[in-house]
Amino acid sequence: MRAVGYDKPQPISAETSLLDIELPMPEARGHDLLVEIKAVSVNPVDVKVRANVAPEPGQTKVLGWDAAGVVKAVGPKVTLFKPGDAVFYAGAINRQGTNAEFHLVDERIVGRKPSSLDFAAAAALPLTSITAYEALFDRLDVNAPVPSAANAILVVGGAGGVGSIAIQIARALTDLTVIATASRPETQQWAKDLGAHHVVNHAEPLAPQVAALGLGAPAFVFSTTNTGDHLSTIAELIAPQGRLAVIDDPATLDIMPFKRKAASVHWEFMFTRPLFETADMIEQHRLLNQIADLVDAGRIRSTLTETMGTINAANLKKAHALIETGTMKGKAVLAGF
Repeated sequence: MRAVGYDKPQPISAETSLLDIELPMPEARGHDLLVEIKAVSVNPVDVKVRANVAPEPGQTKVLGWDAAGVVKAVGPKVTLFKPGDAVFYAGAINRQGTNAEFHLVDERIVGRKPSSLDFAAAAALPLTSITAYEALFDRLDVNAPVPSAANAILVVGGAGGVGSIAIQIARALTDLTVIATASRPETQQWAKDLGAHHVVNHAEPLAPQVAALGLGAPAFVFSTTNTGDHLSTIAELIAPQGRLAVIDDPATLDIMPFKRKAASVHWEFMFTRPLFETADMIEQHRLLNQIADLVDAGRIRSTLTETMGTINAANLKKAHALIETGTMKGKAVLAGF
């Protein structure tokens, strides 16, 4: 089968940073689905792994986590899906990726594809939706109020892939006032169009801008990007006993400024459940089905903004380069081989 991989970490500008390769057809075992890949999305994690993680000696690593496709075969323990089902999912970081014609994935982290979306639009959603949903409900526990705080959440990086879906999930499933950050007119408008009640500029200090909204100190902050640059102002603006969730990779994270407010700091990593096969791993199946229901009900829309062509090394290199600019709005998708 056709696939795209790499044999050593290199800058994306290198001629061999990504390679078109041929691999044997994988076989479904246990809880695995064998999925025929129709579309994939590219995420910052693809870029980080490609640049920093060396494959096993003599091996080629296939990237890609977001995917939408059709189940072709199932392992003997599968109960949730059957051949012919259309699915979407974000995979597991410790397995080969979705940049291939066929892919193995555990059924417990797979959802039904929204019937109202084509495969490309569906492929834009899984990884960011799982990340945002888990951050909101499993880490920040936004349904549990913070005493005396404004019932509000600040989403840092509101126009990025995760921010774009976090705004929508918060509007669809909570009564939170959503404050998003964006620095350019087009990204500010994007965040508003997705449902943010307020948009502030993360190129300027956030605390005075949030205070000027007159809402009070927000109970929750979800920082999706450049957390290290904003940490001190987040500590200033968050409510006493508030909760902060972080997903990016700051070089250091000094959380001492949060002590005086007894604020809690939470890491969200959507690969944790499949990586450790936790007892609640199937929650990702359930939440993806809930996202599909919200999409089909017209309450959430796909965050696809860039279609990069078919799935091959040349087009994936373009997508990686685009993500490395740090200016992406929404998600970049490739479809077909």
